[in-house]
Amino acid sequence: MVITSIDGKRFAEMVIQGANRLSANAKYVDALNVFPVPDGDTGTNMNLSMTSGANEVRNNVQGHIGKVGSSLAKGLLMGARGNSGVILSQLFRGFAKNIEAKSAISSKEFAQAFEAGVETAYKAVMKPVEGTILTVAKDAAKAGLAAAETEESITAVMEAVLAEAKASLKRTPDLLPVLKEVGVVDSGGQGLVFVYEGFLAELKGEKLPETPESKPKMDELVNAEHHMSVQGHMKTEDIEFGYCTEFMVRFEPEKVAENPFNEEQFRQDLSEYGDSLLVISDDDIVKVHIHAENPGNCLNYGQRYGSLIKIKIENMREQHSTILNETDNQLREHAAPVSTEKKPFGVVAIAMGEGIADLFRSIGTDVVIEGGQTMNPSTEDIVKAVESINADHVYILPNNKNIIMAANQASDVSEKAVTVIPSKTIPQGLTALLSFNPSATAEENEELMSEALQNVVTGQITFAVRDTSIEGLEIEKDDYMGLIDGKIKVKNKDRVEAAKEVLSSMLDDAEILTILYGEETSEQEVDALVEYCSEEYPDLEVEVHNGKQPLYSYIFAAE
Repeated sequence: MVITSIDGKRFAEMVIQGANRLSANAKYVDALNVFPVPDGDTGTNMNLSMTSGANEVRNNVQGHIGKVGSSLAKGLLMGARGNSGVILSQLFRGFAKNIEAKSAISSKEFAQAFEAGVETAYKAVMKPVEGTILTVAKDAAKAGLAAAETEESITAVMEAVLAEAKASLKRTPDLLPVLKEVGVVDSGGQGLVFVYEGFLAELKGEKLPETPESKPKMDELVNAEHHMSVQGHMKTEDIEFGYCTEFMVRFEPEKVAENPFNEEQFRQDLSEYGDSLLVISDDDIVKVHIHAENPGNCLNYGQRYGSLIKIKIENMREQHSTILNETDNQLREHAAPVSTEKKPFGVVAIAMGEGIADLFRSIGTDVVIEGGQTMNPSTEDIVKAVESINADHVYILPNNKNIIMAANQASDVSEKAVTVIPSKTIPQGLTALLSFNPSATAEENEELMSEALQNVVTGQITFAVRDTSIEGLEIEKDDYMGLIDGKIKVKNKDRVEAAKEVLSSMLDDAEILTILYGEETSEQEVDALVEYCSEEYPDLEVEVHNGKQPLYSYIFAAE
């Protein structure tokens, strides 16, 4: 049977199949990351982003494809992690916007939606680089448009989209020299191909393998992340609002007629019951997340507008007691208690490592979201952190190039005045924060802090997770690598020697060196490194902090 139009229910199945296909291959996509560093996570980021979109679709399956598309865009937006996840969310944001008024779409409209998605994504990226996920999406969309000129079959159009996506993916090494050097295709483009494979399989009635049971489910990852947001440094008894409450309300016409729904008013009313509030609504449903002491009050309020569905209430005091005894957590969020007194400005920083988090807090950061190495925070995580600060203006320090886009997206979503300072490293973030002038305007501080990013050189020592040849270096698995401002410059079998080589390239004109050492680095080793610096650079001022960061033995800041 030839499929000449698709409605919301069919599209929902395509999305779910696409998410499953990506999820089953997330580790493979991770493995395509160009740099052999241990925190390559394109597949993980795209998987979590797409899974968030698919979950939102599951909660809103209906015949109207425009509304299903809006649910997908909403879920992707809030779940987007890393640059690849943000670009994926932008692709489907444009796709959804193009079809939002339609109950079903033809092959031509289907192809046009892909093209609209590409246009939106390219606009969202400041300096698009060809040879990436954007290129794959662009080429695939053009092929879809060409096929739709003669084909009424949506399956045929999707076949053309996928075929060109695969062909474009194969060409990415020719467009991006670093991919060619390593001998891999673009990881983000590969992730998108997996999504498209899922779409086509659903149209053809083929069932691809479900997500392996061994892989963590989105709910599990969200839970791990969320549970840690209760502030690991707090005492359990200090938690003011003890119940994490999530629910959805399906609007009922008679109730809405009595109590007209206004999202802003709804949010304002619920805010009286707790904190960490997130409200997302469309024409049919409102979804709520809140930390409350009396969850029943929240549920009763929600019932004014319709019927309750998907209720989840968790005791965070109990969870917190358990978490404090755990030593191996994927992601933690250390947040300062929300102040009742409003202040002119607040700061959110992303960092990994208890010592680094403490360092940021000591110089004025309100909320430190732990991430950026083993796990990138989502747009929603950043929004929640921003909203938890009682301030007129909030500054976000991503401290990782792969988090900047998610931070920018969070600033667009948040109702607060937000400025993103595009820090790519921990040292850049610390330097930017130290440059902050509380008496200056928001615009002046944005300029001051952004300029400060240029005044520090970042060095990092980590280990290779695979053999590769990159930037003229033959790297073997488990070699120690030295990076300077994100580029691999040194490799050595010995960690201290690798560190010395990096420092010798960083310290020629430096006056101050800050050493942040990781959780597996001994104090004796650090002492030996400090002694080396004092001998080789007698005029250099050296500061040492136990960053307790994973994966990176050392992070150096030279100014």
